[in-house]
Amino acid sequence: MRPQPLSGIRVADFSHVMAGPYASHLLRLLGAEVIKIEAKGRGDAMRTYGADRRYDGMAPAFVAVNAGKKSIALDLKNPDDFEVARGIVERSDVLLENFRPGVIARLGLGYEAVRAFNPDIIYCSVSGYGQSGPLRDWPAIDNIVQATSGMMSLGGSPGDPPMRIGFPAVDTLTGQTAAFAILSALLRRERSGGGDFIDVAMLDASLAFMASAVVPYLVTGRALERTGNTGYSGQPTSALFEAGDGRLVSLGVVQQAQFEHFARFLGREDWLDDPRFADPDLRRENGVALQADITALLKARTAAEWERDMSNAGIPCGMVREVGEAASMPHLDARGAKLPLNVPGLPMNEEVAIINAGFLMSEGGPTVDQPPPRLNEHEVEIRAWLVHAKEHENEESASAQPHASAAIYASRTVDGG
Repeated sequence: MRPQPLSGIRVADFSHVMAGPYASHLLRLLGAEVIKIEAKGRGDAMRTYGADRRYDGMAPAFVAVNAGKKSIALDLKNPDDFEVARGIVERSDVLLENFRPGVIARLGLGYEAVRAFNPDIIYCSVSGYGQSGPLRDWPAIDNIVQATSGMMSLGGSPGDPPMRIGFPAVDTLTGQTAAFAILSALLRRERSGGGDFIDVAMLDASLAFMASAVVPYLVTGRALERTGNTGYSGQPTSALFEAGDGRLVSLGVVQQAQFEHFARFLGREDWLDDPRFADPDLRRENGVALQADITALLKARTAAEWERDMSNAGIPCGMVREVGEAASMPHLDARGAKLPLNVPGLPMNEEVAIINAGFLMSEGGPTVDQPPPRLNEHEVEIRAWLVHAKEHENEESASAQPHASAAIYASRTVDGG
């Protein structure tokens, strides 16, 4: 069995809340060792996120993106704690932080300071609007950037008020962007050596994520129209319809060949001879009539039956599910899309699951089987490792070993593995 792609890589993770921790979560799923440096006292604010105080310290949102990490609580303004943090960074491949621009530099661990003692560091800063530009110092969280990026304006129908996406989409996509950037820098370092500074902005990442909406405006000067639950194709056969059991199905019939197949599947070959429905443009013009026919036909069966039979026939169709229904689909278990996890001390059930990285690999793929850390859970272990590593490095230095970095690598992992 091959090792995981990031086995042997260490991440000094100063990030908190969601965007940064999601980035290091993806790196951890791929085998990296992640040391989570938290503030003394409360730690990462996500530990107490939500209204159910029984989960304080291990809130579900925290569990989602911190499995398998190690935690140490430090006050970077305390000289002893600062030296511990510096020691971790000195022996790490990646530093990840998402303080407001300039904060970590004032604490003594900015990029220039760090690369002076670890020139090979991959240093990734995540912020709302980036480390440069006129908006640099503006505060931002997920819903703020959903607003400023235009993301809120894309959903719904014309005339509807803007609507926030119902999960932290910006945080998640920013974290994924940061992880992608870190992997790119690690690959370049492996090929040509040297560290790198990565500047990830939530606004930039959001606009990149929205390329299919932003670039049409940049090319034509016109914003895309809001289409509600109809796809951007504008086809009346790419929309939501109510089935016989009152559940909704989403159809995605957009191409001419798909429409012809769809008509035959429903026994409505007459549509193929109807001049109102002869091509996509005509179907747009006569969408109300076509949708009325489809709605009447779909009343004959349940949403689950339509989803199954249309999908098996090659017609894009999906039943609208609640999140709980989607998360319980047996398909996810068959693909390893969920990872079982034992989290001691949870009030309802210690045997839970988290979502995997979103892709599979034939060997050494993403996985984790260790729970998120309790605040400061690994302080003794990490401090002991730093003492041992320093002693080992001093011994190697005294014996005039040509490459001291080999000694550092030999004691790379906190647990000695």
